[in-house]
Amino acid sequence: MATSLAFKEYMEDRLRYSDGISFKRMFGEYGLFYHEKMVGVLADNQLFIKPTERGRELLGEVIFAKFYEQSKPYFLIEDTDAHEEIIALIKATYADLPAPKPKKEKNKKT
Repeated sequence: MATSLAFKEYMEDRLRYSDGISFKRMFGEYGLFYHEKMVGVLADNQLFIKPTERGRELLGEVIFAKFYEQSKPYFLIEDTDAHEEIIALIKATYADLPAPKPKKEKNKKT
């Protein structure tokens, strides 16, 4: 089941208090980005955040889940109303993740 536009808009509304958060449609779901890094996913109307040490410390008790069968386990965030905690988690995850790899320039034929 793909994430509904209503859930995506709900999450955008909950996270509007922080600059730099955006969503990108990906394979019927949505990637969650903080500045240039992908920090999570909206899938099946649920919020998943990439697991990091700082994230684990912030959450305390964590629930791991896969958003599709072959994916790596992510933190499943059940309380999507806790926007301040989610924003802090996104920022902590961002700080722990490596910078994205630079995109390769396509060879231009002349």
